[in-house]
Amino acid sequence: MKLLLPILALCLLTSCYTAERNCSDFKTGTFEFSYTIDGTERTSRFKRTEDLNIDYHEGVEDSSSVRWINDCEFILKKLHPTSNTEKEAIHMKILSTSEDSYTFEYKRAIKRANRPSRVEKGTARRVN
Repeated sequence: MKLLLPILALCLLTSCYTAERNCSDFKTGTFEFSYTIDGTERTSRFKRTEDLNIDYHEGVEDSSSVRWINDCEFILKKLHPTSNTEKEAIHMKILSTSEDSYTFEYKRAIKRANRPSRVEKGTARRVN
């Protein structure tokens, strides 16, 4: 019983914590993020407007439409897909923000039948 009250108080205090999310600050701008493929770290840059996302990846420019669900979530859909996989829309969600970066997660917007949903995370940094 003596231990129950401190545990309850700790649970109440930690459950009130929410990550800072000033998502509207990151709706537009130029950003970059780093990722690793086969042990090699690479950096990609993208520019986002209210309704367009332009990726600059290894010298190739690729455009996607942006449809905002709310201030922190949007759907990306390639404008010129070259494969069936690229035809699938991506659901992006901003999880937390800081002064010049945001942490996000993304997954397919439509779940494939009989396949687990794969969620990836990353951090984008404002460069302009």
